[in-house]
Amino acid sequence: MSAIHSKDTGPEVYFRKLLFAKGIRYRKNVSYVPGHPDLYLKKYNTAIFVNGCFWHRHSGCKYAYMPKSRLDFWENKFEKNRIRDDNVREALANAGIRQLVIWECTIKKMKKNLNLRDETVEAVVKFLNNDASYIEF
Repeated sequence: MSAIHSKDTGPEVYFRKLLFAKGIRYRKNVSYVPGHPDLYLKKYNTAIFVNGCFWHRHSGCKYAYMPKSRLDFWENKFEKNRIRDDNVREALANAGIRQLVIWECTIKKMKKNLNLRDETVEAVVKFLNNDASYIEF
């Protein structure tokens, strides 16, 4: 567990590099934005979260499995994570900050499939340039 980091994870760094290559500039782990998003794009008033499927319980994802031991601990842990995510989403919406969530499994697929990578990055750019308030990939 000590090897699991909350900042500068592999998927987060990969996604940051893709955005930077597109000319999109950001701030990392901004403390004054509710939820301390992984990336904050002030120009677009958008918070970006690169969520791990296991920790944030991505529904229907093979990476969001339940450990075999200490079930009570894990169920409690995952429920607290889910409640915190909901509270952060609500606080950001109340503050008028747009939200983009990209899941770890999407990043893994993007690394294997360059067409998917390009399509996803273009969809992110399209989201940033329209007035939608929330999207997940």
